[in-house]
Amino acid sequence: MTNLTERFLTYVRFCTTSDETTRVTPSTPGQMVFAKYLKDELERIGLTEVELDERGYLMATLPANTDGKPVIGLIAHMDTAPDASGENVTPRIVKNYDGEDIVLNREQNIVLETAKYPEIRNYKGCDIIVTDGTTLLGADDKAGLAEIVTACEYLLAHPEIKHGKVRIGFTPDEEIGEGADHFDVKKFAADFAYTMDGGAVGELEFENFNAAACKIHIHGVNVHPGYGYCKMKNSLLIAGKAVSMFPANETPACTQGYEGFFHITGMNGTVEETTVSLIIRDHDRARFEARKQQARDIVNAINAEFGEGTAEAEIRDQYYNMREKVEPVMHIVSLAEEAMKAAGVKPKVQPIRGGTDGARLSFEGLPCPNIFAGGENFHSRFEYLPVQSMEKAAQVILQILQQA
Repeated sequence: MTNLTERFLTYVRFCTTSDETTRVTPSTPGQMVFAKYLKDELERIGLTEVELDERGYLMATLPANTDGKPVIGLIAHMDTAPDASGENVTPRIVKNYDGEDIVLNREQNIVLETAKYPEIRNYKGCDIIVTDGTTLLGADDKAGLAEIVTACEYLLAHPEIKHGKVRIGFTPDEEIGEGADHFDVKKFAADFAYTMDGGAVGELEFENFNAAACKIHIHGVNVHPGYGYCKMKNSLLIAGKAVSMFPANETPACTQGYEGFFHITGMNGTVEETTVSLIIRDHDRARFEARKQQARDIVNAINAEFGEGTAEAEIRDQYYNMREKVEPVMHIVSLAEEAMKAAGVKPKVQPIRGGTDGARLSFEGLPCPNIFAGGENFHSRFEYLPVQSMEKAAQVILQILQQA
């Protein structure tokens, strides 16, 4: 496993931020650059059936060395979230972390404070990979990629460890909800799979949010402000009013566990045209549908006040709660639990307050729970990854493949 950390440090230096506005796959050219690097690496370590398609989907096979075992898929995504910069990532390792604040960037006074992120104290004595505070790290999901590749490399070097056929799938654009759009489940041909895309050590998830993306388009009227009386209709102000109509206590900062939310992710516009972007999330399907209707009701209220055609809602479902597809095959969750225990990890079965490629794939016939990759503070310049957590995730992969 000696290559694991260096492999991860190499991966994060590729800029693979996804972009929902481009409407192509992969959504950014850096993802294809990284995919080609990974293809070469998978071939170099000895995997077979290594294939990279024109959309940036990379698949490969670790051949079985024994009979009678299921075909297991291991999946991770290559892109990083657009919530924070993923360009020129500069990682460094804080050896034997002392449990105190970590100065990420002395010149810009950027500090990873234990008062704000107290869970980092759980990693006292560990080696913590951090950034310089100006970008995210990319542990979501380059830690998952590194863990899968390293586990396969280890098994190829240790043929005495018996395992079935393993299928590897690396996807683009997961962070913008499009990672499974062109994933060929039939070609992948696994009996079941796991995404290595969770957070802290022990996380094991087989239920997630139902998710939708929403854009509210506001159409205003612009005239010279000196002559705006009874003529101007400022779309920025109307958009602000629309935002204020969403429940203030149903945001990510105010909800936890199984509680859903509305999350305003952006507002872009001028006096004449403004677009409000938000995401809608809920674990319960009925409440999810009600939330989408609530967004439509807000648009109707805006039109009632400012005139028909002032606002319109564009709502697109992204994925659904995988629980209904995994529950009939709960032995795959039990397998992951037992593998964690064998690796010295206490399983923490909990709902995902988000989604993975596995949610979509589960509805396409590939049941796909999610396993921790080890990082914390995803999508943030305060993201970090304990080396020991990444090592545990790789060990869990090995145990799953042996015990299946």
